[in-house]
Amino acid sequence: MNISWKSRFIYEKQCIKTTWTLRVTVLVCVFLIAWLSSRFWTRAVGDSLVCDERLVPADAILIENFDPDYLLFERAHALYKAGLASKVFVPTDASADGEESMVSAGIVEVMSRIAWLEARETIPVRGIEPISLNAAYQILAALERHHIRSVLVVAPGFRSRRSALVYSEVLGRAGIAVSCVPVFGTKTPATWATTWHGVQEVGEQFVKLQYYRWYVMPFYGSTQQS
Repeated sequence: MNISWKSRFIYEKQCIKTTWTLRVTVLVCVFLIAWLSSRFWTRAVGDSLVCDERLVPADAILIENFDPDYLLFERAHALYKAGLASKVFVPTDASADGEESMVSAGIVEVMSRIAWLEARETIPVRGIEPISLNAAYQILAALERHHIRSVLVVAPGFRSRRSALVYSEVLGRAGIAVSCVPVFGTKTPATWATTWHGVQEVGEQFVKLQYYRWYVMPFYGSTQQS
């Protein structure tokens, strides 16, 4: 059997490639399926970011004020007036030396005054990565100084499941019971996909939730210190 010297260096094979027509057709079909079924999966995605609300009496209310939102203060005031807690704590920005930012404290003051939330105390928090986890440890230290054993965490709706994950791990390990109260504005699990800002917010919170769930908490959750 004669073997060509070329076959020792190169060879030929047959392959099948898709056409642009097929690729575009598949892409259009995927888009149509996603669009036609959006009323089902968008609600599921939104709900996956929201903690389970538990309105139970606690020692204190913790307003998660990392992205200032008046609705959080309004909801905290309603919980306080309902007698679910006797203290209210609000995290504020702090410099590297622990000094509270006057701007952050001023924003809290204005929002508290408008919401008629007088019984509140700020907790200066330094922004150290991963921010939510390190903030939770700093908040834990403040709560322990006040002998708090249970908190109602009032958090933005689409951030609330990540908040519950972090606080349940950090505060829960210290014996502080954590309950979550999600707060929504115009964007809800049922309506977020109708605006670009809603899509942007949900997309960002979805990525951050997975980051904390699969990376930050497993690798840093039990070892990070304030």
